[in-house]
Amino acid sequence: MVPRAGSRRRSAASLSTRTAPEIPDVYIVERLFSSSLVVVVSHTKPRQMNVYHFKKGTEICNYSYSSNILSIRLNRQRLLVCLEEAIYIHNIKDMKLLKTILDIPANPTGLCALSINHSNSYVAYPGSLTTGEIVLYDGHSLKTVCTIAAHEGTLAAITFNASGSKLASASEKGTVIRVFSVPDGQKLYEFRRGMKRYVTISSLVFSMDSQFLCASSNTETVHIFKLEHLTNSRPEEPSTWTGYMGKMFMAASNYLPTQVSDMMNQDRAFATGRLNFSGQKNICALSTIQKLPRLLVASSDGHLYIYNLDPQDGGECVLIKTHSLLSSGTTEENKENDLRPSLPQSYAATVARPSTSSASTVPGYSEDGGALRGEVIPEHEFATGPVCLDDENEFPPIILCRGSQKGKAKQS
Repeated sequence: MVPRAGSRRRSAASLSTRTAPEIPDVYIVERLFSSSLVVVVSHTKPRQMNVYHFKKGTEICNYSYSSNILSIRLNRQRLLVCLEEAIYIHNIKDMKLLKTILDIPANPTGLCALSINHSNSYVAYPGSLTTGEIVLYDGHSLKTVCTIAAHEGTLAAITFNASGSKLASASEKGTVIRVFSVPDGQKLYEFRRGMKRYVTISSLVFSMDSQFLCASSNTETVHIFKLEHLTNSRPEEPSTWTGYMGKMFMAASNYLPTQVSDMMNQDRAFATGRLNFSGQKNICALSTIQKLPRLLVASSDGHLYIYNLDPQDGGECVLIKTHSLLSSGTTEENKENDLRPSLPQSYAATVARPSTSSASTVPGYSEDGGALRGEVIPEHEFATGPVCLDDENEFPPIILCRGSQKGKAKQS
């Protein structure tokens, strides 16, 4: 089945505040990095994907599919449209359909991942309805790379790191998070999020340098795991009595049931962030703001929480600011930080201090779009000229370095 292509360009499809009532029931919004390219799906037309240039207020193109669109992923080379029983892979530069993956198990949540590194464009999606099998797919060669037996239970979250060299996953139980190498699918790390209760993982994300992995859920705790450097060297012999006992204890775990020995070998959270709510969907991110590591959590009720993260010692993350995303200009400082001693004794206390500068800048982002200049997207197959995301050849920066059978474009 080939998705049906709609009109190439329209003049009244802006995403600005003035025309927002035209699309009041949007449930998917994906932006191509910090460019002006935005992909939108609404409840009114859940089978149609609209691609907009939101700064100019124009529609670049739209495509219709055979069933509801559940998720969309994109990088500088590929755009993925995930339906319950199919995944469509488009070339983002001209929106040409490159591949339709049909032989997949039912995926009612639209769970899938795409590497943001366009040099590999790996794709991951569930390979089973009953187990946590992951299919790793090459978005360039359009071939299956391997399958990974990640979990016993069904998958709840999968994500790539920035370079596309690692893949993290969590099952519906939400107690264990695993990290695998890409493309060979070997297990690198195994982390235990908790033991007392099963949770629903809301978000799973690597830091840009792949040193940390963050997981948020429907509970009040956000967990951050540290990906220590792996080594194949032989461990040193313990020089103390406690070290010797620890080695004997780990050796004894080989004779215990698999579930118990696995639990003993799983690493725990390096740092945690405490939310003042639970039961809400949220998205977490690890970022560097003003050269300091921060944990960001956005909740479904429209708030953004910013925490300090101590990259050396971990521990409890300190809440610094709370922003209301639904009320312009509303920011709340963490009042507890005003009670800190005049001479902070730890790194965490030092970097938790709110900045006194009047302007805050985030590397790689600017208020006018954050785009690199000098590049032009190749000519769109529906366009009369090159598709430029801005008047001066804006191009999205790299963060690192089912319709009709014979759908044809309708010219407007």
